[in-house]
Amino acid sequence: MSVKQTMTEAVKTAMKARELEKVKVLRNVQSVIKQIEIDRQTELDDAEVTQILQKQLKQRQESLAVFTDNGREDLAEKEQFEIDIINEFMPEQMSDDELAQLVNAEIAEQNATSMQDMGKIMGALKAKTAGRADPALISGLVKQALRR
Repeated sequence: MSVKQTMTEAVKTAMKARELEKVKVLRNVQSVIKQIEIDRQTELDDAEVTQILQKQLKQRQESLAVFTDNGREDLAEKEQFEIDIINEFMPEQMSDDELAQLVNAEIAEQNATSMQDMGKIMGALKAKTAGRADPALISGLVKQALRR
């Protein structure tokens, strides 16, 4: 079952359980996906849907940080709730060890020796980790490995 179908089933389940806040979050995400499909005039595959979910997560995480820093716990709780819901549809995240091994393997494979090689490495790793790791975390690991 595709991510979009899974999301539709989750909306139905949440509606039957009268979880209105969950329905609201899921419908919001579905509308973003649908709008992008309309704009591109094409059906999105799971990888593209995952990228959209990642972007939605990032926006909410940034909002969560701002709300937390400004002492707005009520809004921070709402953002955290939305993050938790969206995370249900994300692929399982890679562990730090798996990620470090993948970064080191890619650096060795491309014979990267300096920060000038970072773009090539990030491009390759982005494709290999699609939705399973935070690009900022990957970037930090690549920088750390290239500085050695």
